[in-house]
Amino acid sequence: MSKHKWTFASVGNVTRVTIHTGEDIRHLGELDKKMWTVLSCPVSGLEISEASLSLMDVDGDGKLRVADVVATADWLCAMLHKPDSIFAQTDVLSLSSIADESMLAVAQKVSAMKGSDQDRICLADVDAALASVTVEEQAIPEAPFAANVMAAYKAKSAEYAAYFEQEKLQKLGLAVIAEDVPKPGMTEKKFVEMGSQIAEWEAAKAAAEGANSAALAAAKAEYMPLRKLLLIHRDFYRLLRNFVAFEDFYDRSKPAASFQCGTLIIDQRACHLCIRVNDMGKHALQAPASGIYLVYCDCESKTLGKKMQIVAAMTQGDIHNLSVGKNAVFYDNAGNDYDATVTKIIDNPISILQAFWTPYRKLGNWITEKINKSAAEKDAKIMTDVTTKLDAKPADGAAPVDQKPAFDIAKFAGIFAAIGMAVGMIGTALASIFKGLFALSWWQLIILFVGIVLVISGPAMVMAWMKLHRRNIAPLLNANGWAVNANAKISIPFGETLTEIAKYPKMKLDDPFAKKGLKTWQKWTISILFVAVVVLALWIFNVLNYVNPKMKSPLPRYNKAAVEEVVNDSISEAQVEVIEEVVTE
Repeated sequence: MSKHKWTFASVGNVTRVTIHTGEDIRHLGELDKKMWTVLSCPVSGLEISEASLSLMDVDGDGKLRVADVVATADWLCAMLHKPDSIFAQTDVLSLSSIADESMLAVAQKVSAMKGSDQDRICLADVDAALASVTVEEQAIPEAPFAANVMAAYKAKSAEYAAYFEQEKLQKLGLAVIAEDVPKPGMTEKKFVEMGSQIAEWEAAKAAAEGANSAALAAAKAEYMPLRKLLLIHRDFYRLLRNFVAFEDFYDRSKPAASFQCGTLIIDQRACHLCIRVNDMGKHALQAPASGIYLVYCDCESKTLGKKMQIVAAMTQGDIHNLSVGKNAVFYDNAGNDYDATVTKIIDNPISILQAFWTPYRKLGNWITEKINKSAAEKDAKIMTDVTTKLDAKPADGAAPVDQKPAFDIAKFAGIFAAIGMAVGMIGTALASIFKGLFALSWWQLIILFVGIVLVISGPAMVMAWMKLHRRNIAPLLNANGWAVNANAKISIPFGETLTEIAKYPKMKLDDPFAKKGLKTWQKWTISILFVAVVVLALWIFNVLNYVNPKMKSPLPRYNKAAVEEVVNDSISEAQVEVIEEVVTE
């Protein structure tokens, strides 16, 4: 068990080990692998110099694993007196900080070359020393022919060889060379001799160049460990911050994490969590588990001649303007811009507010689709009917056929009766609803309204709340070949920092092309008149009578009580007449 005392911090709602001292670097191999946030990651495709990462890849398998990182830490500690200097993340190194004697000797040699500030060296100094290295080169043998002649020979060699082979077969009577086949301008013997001379020269030239290259590499070899030291000294701590813990990701004051490749500007939003996509097939399987609203884009820079696929996390705003095919602009970490086109969207909640409106938006979309479908079907039916009638038009001279059906009054009577019954049922239902509503107190109406809203939007909001608290970027990284060992969650407050929405100052601006609306008093007048018309209609059709028995319809046809009174009055008058006739008789 490790005796080193580690420092812990809550990073992304997960307890993680932090590396902040030289002793942490020295004891890195003692850290329990279960406590590492990342167990492996690819060498390429990160926002850290691939040259540095390749030097840290000890086994050269194209992936950085825990063993590679620990081996690099041990090597750094052997090269430096105090590994604390790596926290500066710079390629500048003082000579006094170098512990290895052979490394120090090379550093002193490089420092002496530059002539000033000889106590410090940097990567540029080493590169300059490498550029100045020269060796005594072997002479390249002289070419047997001019370059254009050898190029022409190589271009025709296959064709000439085939001709000479056919010529041999023709002499044996086994083939016939067509008259239109071009004949080489040299004999076969000359052709073979020329080929041998060129091949011998090329072999000698390759041997001389190989020897010169090997000699130059050997002369530069003494500087390469120092160059490795400076590169790793600059980039190793950033790797640790993104390997042991996702500190760069959760600390917004630091540079972007090693997997963040830039910013996507789309729909008045800046999405800072953008990750390269190495394999769309793997992303299709794993990305939905992230619980994040994801926008996949194809990006192309014609200026740089580069293409890439990215996935951007949308963590603020609404989604009504986002769709496949929408164009945007992507900026990489170097500030280069790319044309971006949305190719795929994975729908997950962005916010609880957005989830609140989701049921109503879906209902609106469903109604719109139904209306459009119905309109399309009606248009198709009209076109079909018109086409049928045109096809059925009688020939010239033929008597027109009257195809109009006879008017069936019974059918229409039944239709009118059905319509009347439906209107009556709807009126009764509305009356029952209004009666129930008016029977409630004002606070009961508020509770009822809130209850209805919760029934409609509540489930969507609850599901959104659960998904928002489970948002995790680990599936996105795993799809890119990472082995993420701990959750990398995106909380709601942290998510708001990953997507920025355009915010305009509050000001009153005159728009000459704005739609002129009604004045306030006009709006109030229309609203009052509308309410009055509705109340009047409810009174006339005797709906309010169900709410208050005193509010009877003035029209007897809609007022059963009034009709009964008229009938009763008629009966009473008839009875009186009968009695009077009897008395008279």
